[in-house]
Amino acid sequence: MPRFFVSAEQISDNVVTLTGDDAHHIARSLRMAAGEFITVCDDRAIEYECRLTSFEQDKRVLAEIVSSAPCATEPPFDACLFQALPKGEKFDSIIQKAVECGVYEIVPFQSSRCIAKAKADGEAEKTKRRCRIAAEAAKQSGRGRVPAVKPTVSFEQMLALTEECDLCLFCYEGEGTQTLASILQNEQGLPARPRIAVIVGSEGGFSPEEAARAEAAGMKMTGLGKRILRTETAAPFVLSCLVYRFEM
Repeated sequence: MPRFFVSAEQISDNVVTLTGDDAHHIARSLRMAAGEFITVCDDRAIEYECRLTSFEQDKRVLAEIVSSAPCATEPPFDACLFQALPKGEKFDSIIQKAVECGVYEIVPFQSSRCIAKAKADGEAEKTKRRCRIAAEAAKQSGRGRVPAVKPTVSFEQMLALTEECDLCLFCYEGEGTQTLASILQNEQGLPARPRIAVIVGSEGGFSPEEAARAEAAGMKMTGLGKRILRTETAAPFVLSCLVYRFEM
């Protein structure tokens, strides 16, 4: 069943209003008609089964809510991926796979070893494109919400943002790390729905100075096994481990 994402404001009196690209997709690309069904998810991860009722050409489509329930595909934790900017188009793939693996939010950041550099004049357009990639991945994987993709921040801003999280996993290849398994098995006192930060470096990893600052900020320094993972592999790997620990 086709899946669409709307804001809570688009739902009123048991009717969902779809406009813009969604309305065009329903009317023109899918060639759907009144009486057919779609799935709609709002920004609270509530899933609605809806019956199409009326079309205003391809600009506005109305659908009646038949049933609703919390989306069963959302994980029982909010994983915030802080990804140091990789070079080329790797970040597109990271966004796709992270969304498929249940990420809640993605925040790119600039670290000292990033080859790619964020440019202020193009950041807004890049963020829009990244949000579109996240939305398409959310539809494909049957998510209950579209994970947010934020503008690029500095290393210092990343440290500040992680203060809101209940557990911070700093992925590091250097000395003094704990295994991810031991951290997840021994962590105590997490809330029922923990907010977990996953911090991943770029191709060159993190400098010892950055690692020291992260550790001083209270992050858990974790290795990712006996093999070295590429930056585009690390985030889906950690998110998969979180799914195994908290969901499966």
